[in-house]
Amino acid sequence: MRGDQVVAVGLLTQRDVDAFGAKLSRVYHLEPEDDQFADLLAQLDAIEATPPKQ
Repeated sequence: MRGDQVVAVGLLTQRDVDAFGAKLSRVYHLEPEDDQFADLLAQLDAIEATPPKQ
């Protein structure tokens, strides 16, 4: 099902969300004091960047 695939996940500011407007089909708002994704962010920060394959 091509229409049900996740194609992007992003952490956006409210200004970014406002700029994209109706082009975003789904947005989950988080409160600044909400540490729901703190562990995920820590794991992402620990990943070292690798150059793209050529």
